[in-house]
Amino acid sequence: MIRVVVVDDNALLRAGLITVLNSAEDIEVVGEADGGRRALTIVEATRPDLVLMDVEMPDGDGISATERILQRSPQVRVLILTMFDLDEYVITALRAGASGFLLKTTDPQTLIDSVRENAAGRTTLGPTVVARLIDSFVSRPAKPVVQVPGLADLTGREVDVLRSMARGQSNAEIAGELYLAETTVKTHVARILAKLGVRDRLQAVVLAHRSGLAAG
Repeated sequence: MIRVVVVDDNALLRAGLITVLNSAEDIEVVGEADGGRRALTIVEATRPDLVLMDVEMPDGDGISATERILQRSPQVRVLILTMFDLDEYVITALRAGASGFLLKTTDPQTLIDSVRENAAGRTTLGPTVVARLIDSFVSRPAKPVVQVPGLADLTGREVDVLRSMARGQSNAEIAGELYLAETTVKTHVARILAKLGVRDRLQAVVLAHRSGLAAG
């Protein structure tokens, strides 16, 4: 069972989110809060697997609340849910430790699926968010290549997979491009994360760009 805390200052929206999540047999909402300060108390009391966090709230934004929650409870996953897909929100939220970012216009089933993916340890980013992140990387001025520990340990095929990941491709798309089974791609991705010492796909993509590999 995936234990979730929902944080949003809009009571009606919060109730709707709780109803949607509780409709899934494997998800249980164990707490709710209308602001970041209250969220800290609820998370410490309930020890959830995941926090669904709004960004803009009267008592402080959800990004700073995310940072404080993860400082106290690093095992918790935080999925940001907001009306805005602004670049500064995305980058700042991910730097604060959030492991996912979805818009409030996301449909109920996608929300449920995203909670499951996120709780399983995978980064959850809506398609528009991924596109914006990649565009942001591409448009930045070139920086000196950074030596990334573990990169030299990747096999040739793992390098190919990482390059495809850096272009924002899904496992299914990578499988089609490289003529591999999707299960094989998943295995390569898991090995890439382990060798690079990162916890999720997004961090691996960031390292690929910093190392210059994504431009190769």
